[in-house]
Amino acid sequence: MIQLGTVLNPADNAGAKKIKVIGISPRVGKIASLAHVIRGIVNGADPNGIVTDSEKVRVLIVRTKKEVRRTDGSYVRFDDNAGVVIDKLGLPRGTRILGPIAREVKERGYTKIASLSREVV
Repeated sequence: MIQLGTVLNPADNAGAKKIKVIGISPRVGKIASLAHVIRGIVNGADPNGIVTDSEKVRVLIVRTKKEVRRTDGSYVRFDDNAGVVIDKLGLPRGTRILGPIAREVKERGYTKIASLSREVV
């Protein structure tokens, strides 16, 4: 359950320290969940990173604290809200994905992100 103003942890090595949600597509609604793309702004950035401080970026949500029901009846939830900085083509701007990601990300067509991560839950 990600909404405007939510602060996400970055799940990649693009150089962001925190990402604040500033926009959610009207197609998604007011609340975004796993495998949705949102607009965010970088709060604090590594000087040697790919992204800069206060840069507007597209972010794919890969983990949420709020549980998500799957079609088989099971639920999945994580310890934090996290996202991956992506470009216009849906490819990650970083070279590594840190931590597990949800299976919904791979099912939505972001196979490059799923292949870079160590674990798909």
